[in-house]
Amino acid sequence: MEKRINAADLPDFDAAPYLDSKVAVAAYLTDILGANDASLLAAALGDIARAHGMTEIAKSAGITREALYKALRPGSAPRFDTVNRVCAALGVRLVVQPLDA
Repeated sequence: MEKRINAADLPDFDAAPYLDSKVAVAAYLTDILGANDASLLAAALGDIARAHGMTEIAKSAGITREALYKALRPGSAPRFDTVNRVCAALGVRLVVQPLDA
């Protein structure tokens, strides 16, 4: 007899521990951007910022820690300027590719 696992009993997945290099961050953001969802992008940037230290990323981005938490909470739609500043603080940049690539 197979033992069934209830998905509701599983812990929430936290990507932060796996985002320990610029390559991992870039790959994660590239996949997230493919979803074309500003809220998902904000949550992903929040995961990455937590992995690297919210206080340090906020300072590098030139915004307060509280403003960073607010901008990157799930369900938010951060301004492009905020996304760009956080990406720069993380050592990555957004890149444009043709859709047929």
